[in-house]
Amino acid sequence: MARLCATTALGCILAGGVALEHAAAQDVSDLTERVAASVPSDSQMLLEADTLVYDVDKDTVTAVGGVRIDYAGNKLVAQRVSYNRKSRRLMASGGVEIVNSDGTKVFSDEVDITEDFADGFVNALRVETVDKTYFAAESAERVGGITTIFNNGVYTACAPCEEKPDRAPVWRIKAQKIIWNGKAKTVRFERSRFEFFGFPIATLPAFEIADPTVKRKSGFLFPRIAGGSDLGVGVAVPYYFALSPTYDLTVTGTGFTKQGFLGEAEWRQRFNNGGYNLKIAGIYQADPGAFDKNSVNSGPEGDPNRWRGMIGSKGNFKINPRWQFGWNILAQGDKNFSRTYEIEGFSDYVHRSEIYLTGLNNRNYFDLRGMKFDVQEDILNSDPRSTNDDQPWVLPSFDYSYIPDEPLAGGELQLALNARSNYRSTLDDSTFDNRFDSRNDLIQGIEGYSGRLTGAAEWKRNFITEGGLVVTPLLALQGDTTYVNQSQASIDAINAFANTPVTGVEADIRSAYYRLMATAGMELRWPVLFSLASASHVLEPMAQVFARPDTPFENSLGIPNEDSQSFVFDASTLFDRDKFSGYDRIEGGTRANIGLRYSGVYDNGWTTNALFGQSYQLAGENPFDAPDFVNVGANSGLETDTSDYVGLVGFASPYGLSASLSGRFDEQSFELRRAAAKAGYTNGPVAVTANYAYIQAQPLYGFNEDRHEISAGASIRFHENWRAFGSGSYDLQSGVLVSDSIGLAYDDECFAYTLSMTETRDTDGGDDTERRFGISVSLRTLGDFGKGAGAWGS
Repeated sequence: MARLCATTALGCILAGGVALEHAAAQDVSDLTERVAASVPSDSQMLLEADTLVYDVDKDTVTAVGGVRIDYAGNKLVAQRVSYNRKSRRLMASGGVEIVNSDGTKVFSDEVDITEDFADGFVNALRVETVDKTYFAAESAERVGGITTIFNNGVYTACAPCEEKPDRAPVWRIKAQKIIWNGKAKTVRFERSRFEFFGFPIATLPAFEIADPTVKRKSGFLFPRIAGGSDLGVGVAVPYYFALSPTYDLTVTGTGFTKQGFLGEAEWRQRFNNGGYNLKIAGIYQADPGAFDKNSVNSGPEGDPNRWRGMIGSKGNFKINPRWQFGWNILAQGDKNFSRTYEIEGFSDYVHRSEIYLTGLNNRNYFDLRGMKFDVQEDILNSDPRSTNDDQPWVLPSFDYSYIPDEPLAGGELQLALNARSNYRSTLDDSTFDNRFDSRNDLIQGIEGYSGRLTGAAEWKRNFITEGGLVVTPLLALQGDTTYVNQSQASIDAINAFANTPVTGVEADIRSAYYRLMATAGMELRWPVLFSLASASHVLEPMAQVFARPDTPFENSLGIPNEDSQSFVFDASTLFDRDKFSGYDRIEGGTRANIGLRYSGVYDNGWTTNALFGQSYQLAGENPFDAPDFVNVGANSGLETDTSDYVGLVGFASPYGLSASLSGRFDEQSFELRRAAAKAGYTNGPVAVTANYAYIQAQPLYGFNEDRHEISAGASIRFHENWRAFGSGSYDLQSGVLVSDSIGLAYDDECFAYTLSMTETRDTDGGDDTERRFGISVSLRTLGDFGKGAGAWGS
């Protein structure tokens, strides 16, 4: 109220009195200086009124009838405004509306306040702040220039309904007294009740929140629900310390009915170029036996895992507009603590701790980072406190690419540099129960050190003939050097891997390997346009030929494969020059890719697209049929000299409907090897998606059975503010509903609410079902209350 009134133009009316009575000039001047002390010296006042009266006998200055005052960005509208020099009080009446320069609005029937605006009284008051929070009261009283007391007041952050202004907002707080302390920046509610859609649901003797204009203030935050079947029901109560404008601290205590007290603390600090946070959490588990005995959460038999904790930090800083530096680091006493207790920001199933430096400028890209992978599984190891020893330390990973702005010989040159250095303290191998003759293991990572440095260059140029044929010659060169220092356990595993009927080759164990791969390629495309009255179609036959020598040492089983273990051959990768996903595996030999692409555009807004093709190993050894620690090319569709067929077809409509179908088919029998179907519809309040995936068994790649899965999701907004949603995933092969979820949500400008439930099941047909319930309530300006999708197993 002080800010609203102290900068209004009420006192400027006194300037009109100066011209009428010079005897009062000094008093008026003193008051005007006090009133206008906070506004610019060159501000001008505009006064509009039907009548301006200076009463010498009563010593008053009065503006009457349609009064409007503009001064220093502040506006006042009223039917009558007067100043009494004897009582030194200002009074405005008759539909008073004050608009402060910051946008805050005050509405009242009558305003009566002292000249220094320290004390006063307002009748039938309504206040609308800049951030759209609202106060209303039967009356308001200002005391000492600091405190404003609203009598029988109401507070809400919900805008009134324009069509029905008398209708109760979604939520509001009614209180016998609302005390707004302008110095402490607090709003205190005494003898209050919380109403939801006009119905009282809670009564509180007294509570306090921060001033709506304050973005950061110390105090308790809304509590959260936490817990699960192993933890018990828990309530988390956070307390926020606003220590300075640039750093703060949040301390949270959570009490679980089964496991006891969990303490958390998070420090955040911001700078001009970025910021970081530091989080610690710990618990002394009261009942580790509540967890499954084979779970890392319970610890090994006879040695319960009681003391558990973590420390984590995230940061990001912009060194300049092109460079940034950051980190995301997690260290914990066992491999599953953060996920079990849902530590925010660190509860992912696979957490990647890393430190990075990246740069991007025009067509230059630089990325340097060190990484450590933590899989937060709850399977008990021989030592549950050893965190993922079979996961590698990557120290470092480096990527650099550069495309010169100037063309080279009329074409585009692209340069790339990649390096990695790995350390793993335990051999990472997977056993598949003697399914594949005498070979039991896939070696996903060696025990020891390995490092690789790769440099690559590619040049290509487009030529377009008079007939529209696009000819693109290509030259590429890649060189690698690899260093390996592995343990005897890894060497024994590699030798055992090689001496099986599946591989049948001798392992070549070295400490250093060198590769050089040169590629000469040619791409031909002939796009043909067919224009009709209502549509246009483009057919584009396409062919590629890449000539390369055989890949050296590919059959030696010596070079570790760390970054090329995931590989899918489909329509999207048909025309890739090197179809492996990383640098550890590279293509060799001469290969041709042939296909036909199609696209169509219709006047009614529909579009269609399609692609169909095949790949051929023309000469040299087929790299996708070569032995590999994880058999990355096995059952891929490229392991034969004539590949499987791949295809894709899709469409999109202007009405929000779209769909696509892709597949891979055997090159001889045309049997379906892999398929994916997607469909989606979005139109107004309805959104629906459906997916189907089929992958034929890949026993040499670790999957002994066919995989069929169908998933669907939908969201329907059946009211302006209400939305229902759900999703499900069903494994057709095992006949198990792997996951399902359902939820209900409400949202508007001041309130949001979500209630959801998710169930997950194992495909092995076990009885264990993990249920996750999520509930969240967000009240603008008051805070958030609820729980994320925490696990509640059964």
